Amino acid sequence: MRTLATIPLVLAVEGRDPDLQLLPDFPELLWGFVAFSLLMAFMFTFVFPRLNRTLDERSAKIQGQIEEAEAVRGEAEQLRSQYEKQLADARNEANRIIDDAREQAERLRQDALAKAEEEASLITARAREEAEADRGRIVQELRGQVAALSVELAGRIVQRELDEAQHRELVDQYINELSGLN
Repeated sequence: MRTLATIPLVLAVEGRDPDLQLLPDFPELLWGFVAFSLLMAFMFTFVFPRLNRTLDERSAKIQGQIEEAEAVRGEAEQLRSQYEKQLADARNEANRIIDDAREQAERLRQDALAKAEEEASLITARAREEAEADRGRIVQELRGQVAALSVELAGRIVQRELDEAQHRELVDQYINELSGLN
């Protein structure tokens, strides 16, 4: 189809058809130029300013939205940094609380250990005192029994009865002498 449209043009250029004109007549060309000039004047006067104003408004609106987005992004960054700071503070506080709890648990353990050792030493001291008291009581009982047995034995040996008070004194003296040897 393109080839068919170019055939008259080629023929006109080669000069074969003098009736075929490429340019319109001068008056038609002049009126076309005037109409085009009026159209362009109308466009420059009314259409292009409105179009430019609309484009400027759209550009300003887009710029405002960009600035608003930047402000929102900056605010979001600030909030994020505040959140991270609060989170770090909360972690530090949690670590401090945990450390305090560990220290308090260690103090309680030390206090319980000291109290247990103190109670153990008190129980041991009471047990020693009771053992000493029992030993003294047993020694007194044994002295009494030894004195009674020795009086009886001496009475049988001597075949006479001795004064019990003198005999006890003799036995106590003998036991004290034996205790001194140990």
